[in-house]
Amino acid sequence: MSDAPSALGPVQAAVYARLTGDEELMTLITGVYDYVSETAAYPYVVIGEGTEVPDNRHGGFGRETVAALHVWSRHRGHGPGLRIAARVTALLDHRPLTVEGLHHVSTRFEFSQTLTDPEPPGDIRHIPMRFRITTEQE
Repeated sequence: MSDAPSALGPVQAAVYARLTGDEELMTLITGVYDYVSETAAYPYVVIGEGTEVPDNRHGGFGRETVAALHVWSRHRGHGPGLRIAARVTALLDHRPLTVEGLHHVSTRFEFSQTLTDPEPPGDIRHIPMRFRITTEQE
């Protein structure tokens, strides 16, 4: 039986705090969400799906949490969304996070991809991104 708490919630809170605390990013988007209402205005970032696996060491518990982020924009090109994604990467990749109740070890960018919504009028752009965040018990 493990005494290690899940890192999913604390990691999501840390990512949210980092993103919403950055004035430059917040001038590029209308908000950071984990639930998006139908009335939300583009562009925005969604903190999406998360996975967690053990990353234990001798005498301690650790977690690798993979956080999916989604950049959504409404343009006829990927440029504005890519600028948002670049700022998100600059804020998270190889940057220390304050994760409540856990020691942050590392955050690593894993991938991003540009997608176009095929539904007319064809101006919705989506950039899924993924970051691997390693934590351990304090």
